[in-house]
Amino acid sequence: MSSNDQDLTEHGYYFNLETGVVEKGLVSSWTDRMGPYATSEEAAAALAMARERTKAWDDADKEWNES
Repeated sequence: MSSNDQDLTEHGYYFNLETGVVEKGLVSSWTDRMGPYATSEEAAAALAMARERTKAWDDADKEWNES
């Protein structure tokens, strides 16, 4: 792990799945957080992005299975 990766891990932004709040650094348990992200805005959008990606993957799977 590079020092930049280590710095982002320790000081980056995380989206807390339990509270729905963006946190800076390793505040909550790893089981409750998504990240790290470079900005609080990226962390705030994490859940929406995950939903979009999951839908895209589900749509691709459905298309694959129907062909």
